[in-house]
Amino acid sequence: MKKIVAILLAVVLCVGLAACGASSAAPETKKIVMGTSADYPPFEFIVLNDKNEQQFVGIDISVANELAKGLGAELQISNMDFDSLMAALQKGDVDIVLAAIEATPERLEAADFSDPYYNPSGDDAAMVLVKKDNADLYSSKEDFAGKSVGAQTGTTKAELVSSDFTGANLVALTSVLDLVNQLSYDKVDAIVLDGAVALQYAQANEDLVVANVDLGAALPYCVAVQKGDPKGLLESINATIAQLQKDNAIEAFYAEADALSDQAIE
Repeated sequence: MKKIVAILLAVVLCVGLAACGASSAAPETKKIVMGTSADYPPFEFIVLNDKNEQQFVGIDISVANELAKGLGAELQISNMDFDSLMAALQKGDVDIVLAAIEATPERLEAADFSDPYYNPSGDDAAMVLVKKDNADLYSSKEDFAGKSVGAQTGTTKAELVSSDFTGANLVALTSVLDLVNQLSYDKVDAIVLDGAVALQYAQANEDLVVANVDLGAALPYCVAVQKGDPKGLLESINATIAQLQKDNAIEAFYAEADALSDQAIE
């Protein structure tokens, strides 16, 4: 009988120690992985912080930080080429995509999208960036016939050049920085970018200007999640976006990003 009591006491002691060990362990932090292409100021780009370390900044980064807070998660950023983002989302390598991305019919077949968090106005819809010395040559899309026009691979801007710039030769590159360099060194005649981005590069490069060419309205930017939203993210994401819109936070994020954009471009 004494042996049985001793065994029972030992079992109780072990269970108690195991419970104490479990309670003292730090809980695992939930993470939300954001896919982006960080060469697109003022939306997402890289600067050096006070410790000379690379830091992701921009409108989309600020929005993503707020989305992570709403989800009770830690934000992790995965930087890649723009044309790899949707595939990474479909494979589950990233949980969300923020990259000034528009919910086009084609993309809606591959992913689900949040409510819009940024609505490009007429002032920052798609624009054509050209060398200042050549600006007078272009007043319509037809003026680019026979010219080389660059755009980022996988974007609606590349589609726009292919469909609307009759006679132009599309030069599609994965990096916006490479596109700007191609324009600066006369390897292409023009590049097409979202308006806010084109203005940033024009401000930072005195030999580049935005051509007086109307490319029409742009679609709003949304957050992309896996098709069917299997992780149940959209409800929280849309609630956070609604609050950001109510607080006029996007305007503040734009001002913060605008102040840092020159650091990324230089």
